[in-house]
Amino acid sequence: MRVLVVDDAAFMRTVLKGIIEKNGHEVVGEATNGLDAANKYKELKPDLVTMDITMPDYDGIAGLQLIKEYDKDANIIMCSAMGQKSFVVEAIRLGATDFIVKPFEEQRVVSAINNVGS
Repeated sequence: MRVLVVDDAAFMRTVLKGIIEKNGHEVVGEATNGLDAANKYKELKPDLVTMDITMPDYDGIAGLQLIKEYDKDANIIMCSAMGQKSFVVEAIRLGATDFIVKPFEEQRVVSAINNVGS
């Protein structure tokens, strides 16, 4: 699976990239906000996007909407910290495939990615 990792925190992108690559998937790009993510999605055409919800400028909800406008079948897994339930509900309503909670548990990340492929 080709994955675009979106998070404003370089550390979080690194953690997620490590989990994804360790489990046999390829990170084809990284983005730091929702607008950057939408542009990279169009350019790289990944199979999956992991999208942080809270980012400056264009947040993950805005990024999700931009990508879904471009490709209604896009697979987007939202990443949120604890206590962001209302954002997660909104993201699922807007078409997010799944969500994972920070701090990342490797097995949950792998499970979410594998569910996209099935």
